[in-house]
Parts: sequence; structure tokens; C-alpha cells
Amino acid sequence: MDKFRMIFQFLQSNQESFMNGICGIMALASAQMYSAFDFNCPCLPGYNAAYSAGILLAPPLVLFLLGLVMNNNVSMLAEEWKRPLGRRAKDPAVLRYMFCSMAQRALIAPVVWVAVTLLDGKCFLCAFCTTVPVSLLGNGSLVPGLPQPELARLLARVPCPEIYEGDWLLAREVAVRYLRCISQALGWSFVLLTTLLAFVVRSVRPCFTQAAFLKSKYWSHYIDIERKLFDETCTEHARAFAKVCIQQFFEAMNHDLELGHAHGALATGPTGSAAPAATEGADEEREKLRGITDQGTMNRLLTSWHECKPPLRLGQEEPLVGNGWAGGGPRPSRKEVATYFSKV
Repeated sequence: MDKFRMIFQFLQSNQESFMNGICGIMALASAQMYSAFDFNCPCLPGYNAAYSAGILLAPPLVLFLLGLVMNNNVSMLAEEWKRPLGRRAKDPAVLRYMFCSMAQRALIAPVVWVAVTLLDGKCFLCAFCTTVPVSLLGNGSLVPGLPQPELARLLARVPCPEIYEGDWLLAREVAVRYLRCISQALGWSFVLLTTLLAFVVRSVRPCFTQAAFLKSKYWSHYIDIERKLFDETCTEHARAFAKVCIQQFFEAMNHDLELGHAHGALATGPTGSAAPAATEGADEEREKLRGITDQGTMNRLLTSWHECKPPLRLGQEEPLVGNGWAGGGPRPSRKEVATYFSKV
């Protein structure tokens, strides 16, 4: 049990590295899922494009949503977006930074799926087989004599070698290689563009807006840490509240039992030495309650935390001006202290 607790604490302290590892595992899983997926083209003119578009777009959307769900910052971002204004304003730059940080990790697996799909070529072949230029790659003399529905029906069977019947019109291998080359070219172009975009986002953008980037990153970390510390404090307070309530319950039960027995002195004899220790323990737990000793007060405190968080200005009771992230006005006086050290 201690080992699992240590692993959990390590993952909490290295959340960013942990999320990067999860996104990498999801990217490998998406590639493995596609390799294990049995792609069967309908080979029908009205269904090839719809089926291929679903295979190309639906799994990346699912993987993107899974990447967002597995990120703990999603609930924190939603809470920060929907919370009342109160005494602390919302900074749109921080919200954008949080969303972009989550989206960058969640997009890794979908990008891998799209890249693998295009490089494989089956999906592209199924979707665009009816657009093959027969006049350039096949027997163009037969095209004017065929009606358009019949031509589309023959070309839609190109991805299916077992039912293809148009060799006299167009060699199947020619159409397959033509479409697969286009698909692979689009796949490598997609990989190149996403790599360049990732390079720009990760390297070039902070160089132009370094101050704003650092501010957004700092306050994003602050919101995460503040939420964790508040949860830990609530857990500690709830544990102390429950312990004091249980101690009071057993003390009351013990008192009722003593009143119900005729020989109360026998009950107080062996437990008399443990009473001071129990009293000291109850006093320590009451100190952790910070003066909040009833349900209504605790509910009002939690409501106040949600609706009116304290301003981000230490030592100041009045609300901040401006956007709430950097207050204006005169600064409080600072007391300077000089310390001298002697070599003697």
C-alpha cells in the first residue's frame, strides 16, 4: 500500500511529465488501433466517401475528447470559466493558456491517427476512387459511351479486387497506385505541417510574447496549486470535524451509561487515566477546525469561496482594481531591516 501511495504522490508532483507520457501512450495506441482495424470499403458510389470520412474524422475526435477527459485541468478550466466574478476577476490570457496547454497534448493522438491513415492510403483510395481520371489513366475512348452512374459504379469497385469488373475500362493497379501516391503525399505534407506548427508554438511564440507567456504560465500554475491546497485543507478540516463529532458522541454515550449504572465509580476507575489524553486530543482537533464548528458555517464558507474568492493581493482586504491579477494604487509601506554580522 505504501508503494502505491509513493507512486501516486510522485505522479501528483510530476503531473506535466505524467500527462506527456499518457499522451505518448495514447498516440502509440492510436497507431496500433489502426493497424489492427480491418478497413472494408463499401465499394458503393453513395457510401464510399461517407464511410471514409467517418474513419478519418470520428476516431480522431474520440481520441481528442479522451485526451481532454484524462487531463485534470479540464475541470479546473471549466470551474475558472464559470465561477462568479466576486472579488477576483478572470484573466482571459490565463484561460487561453490553460486551454492551449491541454489541447496541445490532446491533439497528439488524433494527429498520429490522421497521419497513419493518410500514409496507409486505404481510406483515401476508398473515398476518391470515383474521381480517377479515366481519360488519362485508362481507356478514354469508352468513357463517352458509358453513362455517368455506370462509370461511378465501376470506379467505386476499385478498392475491392474480389468484385472489380472494370479491367477493360481501367487497370485496377493503376488506379490504386495513383490514389495511394496522392494519399501518401498528403500524409507526409500533413506530418510536415503539424511538425512546423508544433515548432512555432513551442519555440517561436514564447520568444515574441515572453512576458505575457510567463504571466499566463505563472497564474495557471497558481490556480492549480491553489485548488490542490484548498482540497487538502478541506480534507484536513473534514477529518478533524468528524473526529471531534465522534469523540463527543462516545463521550455522551459513556456519560449515559454511567448514569444508567448504579455503581458509577467502577466505570470511572480504569478509564480515569485515559480521560486527560482524550481531552488533549480533542483540543488539538478543535484547533484544526479554525473556529468552524457547525454545518451551516461550513456551507457558507464553501459558498463564499466559490462566489467570492479572495483577491490576489497579499495583506490587502479591499478588492483589487483592474483585472484582479495585478492591483493598482499605492503600495503598503515596507520596513527595511539591516543586519550586520561580525567575524568575531
